[in-house]
Amino acid sequence: MSVLILYSYRTVVCNIQHIQDPASQRLTWNKPPKSVLVIKKIRDAGLLQPFKELCTFLTEVKSMIVYVERKVLEDPAIAGDDAFRTTMNKFCTFRDDLDDISNYVDFIICLGGDGTLLYASSLFQESVPPVMAFHLGSLGFLTPFNFDTYQSQLNQVIEGNVSIVLRSRLRVRVQKDSREKRAKVEENGVILTNGDGEGMHKAAQYQVLNEVVVDRGPSSYLSNVDLFLDGHLITTVQGDGVIVSTPTGSTAYAVAAGASMIHPNVPAIMITPICPHSLSFRPIVVPAGVELKVMLSSEARNTAWVSFDGRKRQEICHGDSITITTSCFPVPSICFRDPVTDWFESLAQCLHWNVRKKQHHLTSEEEEF
Repeated sequence: MSVLILYSYRTVVCNIQHIQDPASQRLTWNKPPKSVLVIKKIRDAGLLQPFKELCTFLTEVKSMIVYVERKVLEDPAIAGDDAFRTTMNKFCTFRDDLDDISNYVDFIICLGGDGTLLYASSLFQESVPPVMAFHLGSLGFLTPFNFDTYQSQLNQVIEGNVSIVLRSRLRVRVQKDSREKRAKVEENGVILTNGDGEGMHKAAQYQVLNEVVVDRGPSSYLSNVDLFLDGHLITTVQGDGVIVSTPTGSTAYAVAAGASMIHPNVPAIMITPICPHSLSFRPIVVPAGVELKVMLSSEARNTAWVSFDGRKRQEICHGDSITITTSCFPVPSICFRDPVTDWFESLAQCLHWNVRKKQHHLTSEEEEF
């Protein structure tokens, strides 16, 4: 991966504080990019032509090395295209669960909706190359580029000096209790977890761009989980569950559950209850540097389930723990204009933020009354 200078900071001085100006975050190439990863939504017939057109432009016109997932080329509509075969033969392929390409890709191009960008994020557990996302899906909150003018936009990105927004991710560690003789005993409607033996499973780790969701799963009982902040128990969540989200994820599931919307440049973690059994339980924002831990309460009547950006869903039992912190590896998203303008345009176009019927101005006769 080419060496990148991701920050060209300009600050605003406010008394003794230095406040980062979001518009000053720029992407500057140390040397021209030579390789690109193209992520395409699988089995979407509407993306076939844009995918072929883009890859042909990158390989034939820009002479770039194009990386593509092997399963994309296994699509019969692509594999059977003889006219496209010359271009395909120049591709470098990989499998998402076997190959690490983090050191070979200069930047990423996503063709699809927001889910495509989330998937691209999941491919990189550490440093993520800059991402250029084209709006070819259903929502497009995270995909600011229009494919109609992709050539001029790509030229601008390759030449460098474009705005970026650093979308923070969550580093999640799931520690599973591995005592072999663990048993669930139902007693007076309460499921207890007992067992002997020692040892724990090796913790699984995930990088999450939107949110971690802990919910009650298929159970009819309320979820009952303890929430710790830097080792201190701050509350017990009783309800359908809890959402721990990044600022990017604040406009996804969290906002549907009543959370505020946070600009992605704000260093924060949002905690949002899902249908809490308490009228006073409202979403809260905590500093990005804290460590959160979620565990089943000792009084929980059932297990819980956890998912990460809607994927890797798994059951959480007594003795298991979920530790959440802000990751050291954000996702550098290339902006169409700048971080502020792009974000507010997404709010207006995708969520119809503050859309209302306008009042008519008063006539001179009406003003008299």
